Amino acid sequence: MSLVDEFQYGLDAPICLTWELTYACNLSCVHCLSSSGRRDPRELSTAECKALIDEFERMQVFYVNIGGGEPTVRPDFWELVDYATEHHVGVKFSTNGVKITPEVARRLAASDYVDVQISLDGATAEVNDHVRGPGSYATAIRAMEHLADAGFANFKISVVMTRHNVAQLDEFKAIADRYGAQLRITRLRPSGRGVDTWDELHPTAAQQRSLYDWLVAHGEGVLTGDSFFHLAGYGEGDLPGLNLCGAGRVVCLVDPVGDVYACPFAIHDTFLAGNVRSEGGFTRVWRESELFTSLRSPQSGGACESCSAFDACRGGCMAAKFFTGLPLDGPDPECVRGHGELALAGVTSVPKPSLDHSHRKREPVPVTIGMRRPPERACDESPLAGFRR
Repeated sequence: MSLVDEFQYGLDAPICLTWELTYACNLSCVHCLSSSGRRDPRELSTAECKALIDEFERMQVFYVNIGGGEPTVRPDFWELVDYATEHHVGVKFSTNGVKITPEVARRLAASDYVDVQISLDGATAEVNDHVRGPGSYATAIRAMEHLADAGFANFKISVVMTRHNVAQLDEFKAIADRYGAQLRITRLRPSGRGVDTWDELHPTAAQQRSLYDWLVAHGEGVLTGDSFFHLAGYGEGDLPGLNLCGAGRVVCLVDPVGDVYACPFAIHDTFLAGNVRSEGGFTRVWRESELFTSLRSPQSGGACESCSAFDACRGGCMAAKFFTGLPLDGPDPECVRGHGELALAGVTSVPKPSLDHSHRKREPVPVTIGMRRPPERACDESPLAGFRR
């Protein structure tokens, strides 16, 4: 049995999982998959978080991807990171860099069990700040400088690919090389606030091809998080990674209040498997929930099974299909054979995210480069606003 075949029927424990510690965030990124902004008062307490880490240790979870929101604004963040590493659970956390001071960078560089991802969605301030907010580019670069100065080798620069930054791939790689970091690129999903900005932000068909060609040529040293298996339909070169939707099989998401979702990009009641506060905790949710059991059973590829590229792309991304109104056994909305475009023509409505923690009521957000978005709050104008230096 191949590794892909073994993984698609699920494991006793996730290889890794995404854990959003808080919905609180000092930014209001227009594509935020969790619609973060305001803290949820029902967040897991420090004691509950430590008990969850104890479960991860017993289950032998290899590592957790900690995110948010902005996880470093949670007061017990470093306490929880230390507790995880002391209990043999590796930590990789994503941050906009707002709390990465020289002192913090030195602390991180001294650990063998903590990895850091700095989010950057443009190789220039103009492109990045229009998606992530004014001043966010400078904050991210400053964090990279601190990490590099502290001797932290191979931290990650995490880029969500949009139609405004696909042409900057070489520039992103140059930034990574400049700071001794590793480039990690991921796919834009129409999740969270991304539902509202998908049409304006997702790469065009021509850009998808350009991205594929770039990955084939340069992907060996670039991480992708298995985001781009929908591009495998081109079939002209191998892409890095497992190239499999691992939702509910080898990965999942735990959100700030303990809800467990099949996929970090599918925060919706449809994909809610349970809550870690329930009897049996996370272990029972992972091993016994009806949703995960269903996802681990043989899945129909629908009409895609007749496509010659099906074995390579396996129908694409579950979350991308769901939030664009396509059936889960239908084609990926960005199918490189054009089947997604045809299917989208018949869509009349799309699901909305079940949760919204945005700082204010969501309104259509202009994302055209060159049109400066007005800040919603002081800390949108400067990500450092409200924090002591």
